Amino acid sequence: MSHPHPELGRPPGLARGALRVVPLGGLGEIGRNMTVFEHEGRLLVIDCGVLFPEEHQPGVDVILPDFSWIRDRLDKIDGIVLTHGHEDHIGGVPYLLKERGTIPVIGSRLTLGFLAAKLKEHRIKPNEIVVKEGERRKVGPFDLEFLAVNHSIPDSLAVALRTKAGTVLHTGDFKMDQFPLDKRLTDLRGFARLGEEGVDLFMTDSTNADVPGFTTAEKDLGPAIEAVFRTAPGRIIVSSFASHVHRIQQVLDAAKVNNRKVAFVGRSMVRNMAIAGDLGYLNIPKGLIVDLKELERLPDRKVTLVCTGSQGEPMAALSRMANRDHMIRIGDGDTVLMASSLIPGNENAIYGVINGLIRWGANVVHKGNAKVHVSGHASAGELVYCYNLVKPRNVMPVHGEFRHLKANAQLAIDTGVPREHVVIAEDGVVVDLHKGRVKIAGKVEAGYVYVDAMTVGGVTEANLKDRRTLSEEGVVSVVAIVDSHTGKLAEPPDFLARGFNYDDTTFKVLIPVIEDALDKAAREGIGDTRQLEELINRAVGNWTWRHWRRRPVIIPVVIDA
Repeated sequence: MSHPHPELGRPPGLARGALRVVPLGGLGEIGRNMTVFEHEGRLLVIDCGVLFPEEHQPGVDVILPDFSWIRDRLDKIDGIVLTHGHEDHIGGVPYLLKERGTIPVIGSRLTLGFLAAKLKEHRIKPNEIVVKEGERRKVGPFDLEFLAVNHSIPDSLAVALRTKAGTVLHTGDFKMDQFPLDKRLTDLRGFARLGEEGVDLFMTDSTNADVPGFTTAEKDLGPAIEAVFRTAPGRIIVSSFASHVHRIQQVLDAAKVNNRKVAFVGRSMVRNMAIAGDLGYLNIPKGLIVDLKELERLPDRKVTLVCTGSQGEPMAALSRMANRDHMIRIGDGDTVLMASSLIPGNENAIYGVINGLIRWGANVVHKGNAKVHVSGHASAGELVYCYNLVKPRNVMPVHGEFRHLKANAQLAIDTGVPREHVVIAEDGVVVDLHKGRVKIAGKVEAGYVYVDAMTVGGVTEANLKDRRTLSEEGVVSVVAIVDSHTGKLAEPPDFLARGFNYDDTTFKVLIPVIEDALDKAAREGIGDTRQLEELINRAVGNWTWRHWRRRPVIIPVVIDA
């Protein structure tokens, strides 16, 4: 089994007839999925998503893949293939198209419908190519075939790439639900047919590789959701991903049976459900959906709200309800149904929202106490089934943290794939398929690119460190008026602090510390304002650490008198 190494250098030129695979996101993390394929001097991108920030990344909106490896070859990209419409697979597309807007974007009807609405906000008109399962399309030197897979969003696709170097089968995000709500089965016959033809590289979804057995069918959630609607005494507030059309369909069906009206809350939820309804992926019974204001006139037992915020996102509707910062006021009798997964890294935020909702009197029904969500990803039993069906020559696990990738690699080995034909890569690790074998060829830059308000890539790890320090350790401003002749304080310095429990006497003990620093500077002939500010910064910082065990941001300002 091949593992990446930190010492890997830049990859050499691609061998004649070989295929290069470069994951720029999604390996070693859940999100930011993007893989670049290079063959005969041309490039193909599969997915281009975003990663959502965690608590230690304050002020960041989303995190993009690093496009620097392909930036000087944007004209070589023959297409962006999108496997499905989740943000972690399409959210980065607007930013890539801003660098070259004519790149063809290839995907299913719903996927491109969700993307088009997103691109409209960025004022980008895409070059779209709609495809569906069973279709084959030549894109540059890549012969693509699209296969149906089921996932937690309709119209998901796996992609087979036939090239002169061999055939790659990329599953995208998938599972093998045998009773899908939309009757659209994962095309195992197609997987088997490709296996008979010969799959040289199988790239498989790893998210649930460490979960034994088979993923629960979506239909099995029906009774738990129906029980909530049957027994809730007052309003029902459902939170879900704005793209989880299947789950919203179950909610709409349960609301209709129990004579409730439904309103969508949150811009992305309203937008996506309108798109899904218009395209025929969501069946909305006539008269069921009403305006939020109309719901206010109905008795609570007739009310259902469907909103965003299932991951504890600070600005999403459910989080704002929990913080009493939303027009919808949670209270006794309300039932909140959190119909979503718990994404690694979001645990604290999610439980913070749950606690807030319970505090205001709500009954919160979630994955931890009821069967109201199932994963959209194949568990170990399904992955093993696929390996035995496809019989790939080489395997490269994708989509998951390192533990998921490792577990998936072991499943492949257990089914008979030779250990040396299984490669575990991480973001930026270059994998070449040449003469029927895969090998790690090097590494390219694939770091985080932060989107912060209107800037892309302007925020650095150093900026985030400062933000964390400001929020966790506080800030102390010191204004010192210094006599330019003597180098001493002309008057006591002024202190302003945030993030401290302090009074007028707290900082008096710092005055001798600053005086000592200035005396030392005078003895050494240091009179430059910036140098004096640096000395004060260091002296005050050392003192606050020794006495308070805090490392606040120190902002010294020296004024010549």
